[in-house]
Amino acid sequence: MKKILSILFILTVAIQAFAADGVEFKASAPAQVIAGKPFQLSYSVNQRAKDLRAPEFTDFEYIAGPYTSQSSSTSFVNGKRTSSFTLTYTYTLKAEKEGTYTIPPATIKVDGDQYTSNGVRITVLPPDNVSTANSGASNNAGGASSQTEASNVSAENIFMRTLVSKTKVHEQEAILLTYKLYFAGVDVAQFTNNTRLPEFKGFLKQDLEIGEIQTELEHYNGRNYQTAVLYRALLFPQRSGDIKIDAAHFEAVLRVQNRAQVRSIFDDFFNSYTTALKPLEAAGVTIHVEPLPAGKPSGFSGGVGQYAISSKISSTELQANEAVTLTVTIQGAGNMKLLKTPNVDWPEGFEVYDPKVTNNFKNTTAGTSGTKVIEYLAIPRAGGSYTIPAIAFAYYDTKEDAYRTLYTPEYTLNIARSTNEEATGAVVNTFVNKEDIQQLGTDIRYIYTGAAPMALKQPVLQFGTMLFWLCYVLPLLIAAVLFIVFRKKIKENADITRMRYKKANKVAQRRLKVAERLLRENQKEAFYEEIERAAWTYLSDRLSIPTAQLNKENIAQILRDKAVNDELINEVHQVLTTAEFARYAPTTDHAMQDMYDTTTRLINALEDQKL
Repeated sequence: MKKILSILFILTVAIQAFAADGVEFKASAPAQVIAGKPFQLSYSVNQRAKDLRAPEFTDFEYIAGPYTSQSSSTSFVNGKRTSSFTLTYTYTLKAEKEGTYTIPPATIKVDGDQYTSNGVRITVLPPDNVSTANSGASNNAGGASSQTEASNVSAENIFMRTLVSKTKVHEQEAILLTYKLYFAGVDVAQFTNNTRLPEFKGFLKQDLEIGEIQTELEHYNGRNYQTAVLYRALLFPQRSGDIKIDAAHFEAVLRVQNRAQVRSIFDDFFNSYTTALKPLEAAGVTIHVEPLPAGKPSGFSGGVGQYAISSKISSTELQANEAVTLTVTIQGAGNMKLLKTPNVDWPEGFEVYDPKVTNNFKNTTAGTSGTKVIEYLAIPRAGGSYTIPAIAFAYYDTKEDAYRTLYTPEYTLNIARSTNEEATGAVVNTFVNKEDIQQLGTDIRYIYTGAAPMALKQPVLQFGTMLFWLCYVLPLLIAAVLFIVFRKKIKENADITRMRYKKANKVAQRRLKVAERLLRENQKEAFYEEIERAAWTYLSDRLSIPTAQLNKENIAQILRDKAVNDELINEVHQVLTTAEFARYAPTTDHAMQDMYDTTTRLINALEDQKL
């Protein structure tokens, strides 16, 4: 019996402890209230509790409370019983003066343990301007009387605003665009899909998730409005000058009182409201875009924002033919999706592979933020001491309004000679390895080394005979002819730059075929990556500039020097920029097809220019 009682006691204590660990004690109140108007502050706890101690409401007038209420529910899901309990204490307070205030946490006891709630931050808005409020009410006259009269709802009662974080920026600097609804004295039921956004020409656009539409109070032009964000996006200007963002159009469904159909008190009770469509327009806005200042430093990444860079290396002590990995991490906020991969000056004699890039981005109201991790892989082929120079990462700092250059540490590698280094070196220097020698021995082991038969001691190929001419002279003549015919080809092949120039279009077309396949398979990121490679590789080969030294600015200048028209140069810039950005931005199948067609048309147009 004692054993059973002990077990029961332990179980009871465990259950109580588990329950205590699950205690949730929260304070809640409106984020915005109006001065002079009462509001409610609530404290809720999910366990039976006592001894609530509320803080002093020094910035608010105490009206009443606390009123206590409790609720509980039980449900069965798949035979499993689930219960919930909530105990709520409610105070009624009144804001005394406008400003932003914090109500300190409260405390409560559950099973003898004390718990503390969160604090509550409240913004007190000024009361409505009487003349403004009355004007709006008189214009509305209690609401429209039918669907056709929704247009009669005063513009002071419902309207849209276009909000931008900045109207003067630099190229590639992020702009937060918000379309916000304001309404008072009308009942907005919902919004239709009849939304028409501008094309945002001159910008790269990244939509921001707004989730479920939430309303909050805001004091604007002397009146308090309910507000809701209907659309939000990040815009990155792609050129300098004044860029106009056209008006946007929305449509709201209003719940309006249908007074024209009221014939009795029963009609007024049962059928006094109807819905009406209200078109809304968010005005256009002009953004002044300044070009990035002259004097871009070496290693400029194209980044605009705030960034930091760090690096690490897998090992500084290794053997020849052993791989080494250099990892570079770029962290920050700005136009991260458009950052170029920094170049690493590997020592001579290292076999270098294409870097692996991993992006972890998120879009916020402050811009695109996150990390870009680049893994560089290389294999040293010979022993010795080598230095990997510091990597320069330059960007335009929007806070300091100046270029900044960051550097990674310099790394010294001590490479020990490996056991197979000599063999590898022999292959490189003589193009012969041990397998070749063994095969050669196999080939010659059946050569007869004894005395030659009498029939073979006489010369078979005598000078002047037909067999002599066929076996010796004719091959020499053929070789001479082939040398003359292919001398030009050999010379061209020796000139790597010239060969890349001539094959630029063929290489680009092969990449475009791969991109076309990726388009059909709807592999968005791989598609845009292949499009980007096709464009950059073609321009590098055609302009005879290494890809690492190529950027949008010198491309534009070189094309101008070659008398390419500005329209085509702008199209080149747009294709390169869009391909970079669209890999991570939401796009449609139609947009991908347009990108493929534009890139194909662009390369063909550049071919016609005979660069």
